[in-house]
Amino acid sequence: MHHARVFRSLIGVGAFLLAAGCALQERPHAGQAGVTTPPTTKKQRVTDTFHGVPVTEDYRWLEDWDKPEVQTWNRVQNTYTRTHLDTLSSRPRLEQRIREVLGSTVENYFHLNYVGGKLFAQKYAPPKQQSYLVVFDHLDQLESERRLLDPESFDPSGHTTIDWYVPSHDGRLVAVSLSKGGTESGDVSIYSVATGQRVYETISRVNGGTAGGDLAWAPDNKGFYYTRYPRAGERPQEDMNFYQQLYFHRLGTNPNNDRYELGKELPRIAEIRVLLNSNTGRVIASIQKGDGGEFEHHVRSPKGRWEKFSTFGDGIIQANFGPDNTLYLLSRHNAPRGKVLLTSATNPNPARARVLISESSDTIIDSFWDAPSIRATPNFIYVLYQQGGPSTIRSFYHDGTPARTGPKVLPVSSVSEIVPIEGDDILFRNSSFTQPTAVYRYIARSATTVATPLATVPSIDFDGVQVIREFATSKDGTKIPINILLPKDVTLKGNTPFILYGYGGYGVSLSPWFSTSTALLLEQGIGYAIANIRGGGEFGERWHREGNLTNKQNVFDDFSAAAEHLIERGYTNPERLGLRGGSNGGLLMGATVVQSPTLARAVVSHVGIYDMLRVELSPNGAFNITEFGTVQNPEHFKALHAYSPYHNVERDTPYPAMMFMTGQNDPRVDPMQSRKMVAALQAASISRQPVLLRTSSNSGHGGGTPLKERIQQLVDEYSFYMHHLNVDFKEYQN
Repeated sequence: MHHARVFRSLIGVGAFLLAAGCALQERPHAGQAGVTTPPTTKKQRVTDTFHGVPVTEDYRWLEDWDKPEVQTWNRVQNTYTRTHLDTLSSRPRLEQRIREVLGSTVENYFHLNYVGGKLFAQKYAPPKQQSYLVVFDHLDQLESERRLLDPESFDPSGHTTIDWYVPSHDGRLVAVSLSKGGTESGDVSIYSVATGQRVYETISRVNGGTAGGDLAWAPDNKGFYYTRYPRAGERPQEDMNFYQQLYFHRLGTNPNNDRYELGKELPRIAEIRVLLNSNTGRVIASIQKGDGGEFEHHVRSPKGRWEKFSTFGDGIIQANFGPDNTLYLLSRHNAPRGKVLLTSATNPNPARARVLISESSDTIIDSFWDAPSIRATPNFIYVLYQQGGPSTIRSFYHDGTPARTGPKVLPVSSVSEIVPIEGDDILFRNSSFTQPTAVYRYIARSATTVATPLATVPSIDFDGVQVIREFATSKDGTKIPINILLPKDVTLKGNTPFILYGYGGYGVSLSPWFSTSTALLLEQGIGYAIANIRGGGEFGERWHREGNLTNKQNVFDDFSAAAEHLIERGYTNPERLGLRGGSNGGLLMGATVVQSPTLARAVVSHVGIYDMLRVELSPNGAFNITEFGTVQNPEHFKALHAYSPYHNVERDTPYPAMMFMTGQNDPRVDPMQSRKMVAALQAASISRQPVLLRTSSNSGHGGGTPLKERIQQLVDEYSFYMHHLNVDFKEYQN
């Protein structure tokens, strides 16, 4: 679930009083001595009863964005936020440095596809506002690329983004999902690879912010299978973001006549991904039930018959085509770190499948959303493994025997996007905390790994930065990895300013990555730490399950233990510690603050969830029930109520300086979550530290945010941290 442009609209105090019924007090500039008093928010008490337990809240009226008084309240909050941020002493020079670094021409290639003898990739290259699609006509000429589709060519505002793209098998056409303003509501258009021109008809409502979307070309490249949300009149309004189904479209025909394939029998919160074997014509549809990690799988024969061969809860979390009419199944049944099964594609049966690669001490990565983590070439199987944060590639022969050689990756790094190219060769992306992302080629015949020209040359470096991996001890004794990045020439005396980042949900692993925005913090003498807490997938499904549903409190205990470890080991102290997280990590920020209000000095929370009793009523909230639980279940309710940040804000408590960042178009987390949490904290805190709300009017959960907005967001966030952690701006020295 993850920024935002500043909404600088100002409104008069009188208009605010009329519209919102609140009082706005006179105040000094927040950057001056003393702290601004926040706008007072009216209270309208509402009580619900869950399983005999009455629950009262005061700010439900802030949920309805369509009400003028809510929009007015939001504008005044943005004004209050600006009075604080715009007067911070470090801001002007920090903004200049951030623009210099993030606006530099630094190239990054991702979402690689090799088909029809061509390599496709999305390219991010500031000062372009969005990534764009490029194609390389020959693997041996990667220095020469063609720009195929640039969203800024038809939307100069920079708010249209490529959600994803899928080339046809012959490399002549490419289907692209495009959305605008962070909505993730994508329609698919077809482009000619030869000319870059749009051809054929557009298919609407293929991608969305709830169940995502996908597409797979038919073997003859004259049509494709695609995910489809309900069209007008097919479902009630409250169901328009649900009930995703699979259809087939033949190029040159009316989309209204497209053929239904699969989905009428699926759950309301089904999320569909589709793969096709161009040699056999068989199709795999993988369906996730919400976001909790349970899948079922269907295969379509060349004659058009669909067969379900895996059911929700059976532990099969990924299916992909193997050689010779076989399927690879990634299973966690009695193997929480994963094992690979081999079964027939004509009559798949997990119960009779052969264990091809057994469970090991490391975890096979589930790359369901991006690309399969198990990829076959004529002689090898390449598998992505998670190692508690860092990741790697291992190679096997087709009988499951480990190969003697394999790709060489960077030390303590993350690997992604295994892309088979020619013969047994593959491309993969690799990055570490201190080495920028590059695309590497593994040449199987000589067992060598070489860097390709598709590499990021950063505008900032990590020279002198130390990377240390330590383990904190959580409340129940579990050891929690912490990756610590120390600034150049730092001397630890227990007072180094530090920021601790965490997520802890959905089985998502936090792997090492090169980040120019992190380098900017280190350049200012601020340390950065990443905690691999439970709820993630760093140590397999058990690690995930120990941090979801009724076990969610473990996530907050782990993160607090990581913060306490940094303090006890002399890295920092509570007055110089900042916390950072977004989406599910925003929930982490809220829960950590209400449970340990004096643990840190400054907290920034992006697009977070805070009211755990009403999150499931939002469209995407229903998809999260499999991860968080539901108030309809008494045990789930008990756990949700116990940690729900909004419901555990206590009056007369010294809360730290906090900034809540949200996007008005967020399709994943309703911005009302941030509005309600801010109102509650502003009324309760006695620390005289600001609680700020920053709402962007033209962004969403983070995806598709233009460069100019991301720069503004980072300027606000980093100047906030530097002010409240008492860090003076340091000029960059060449």
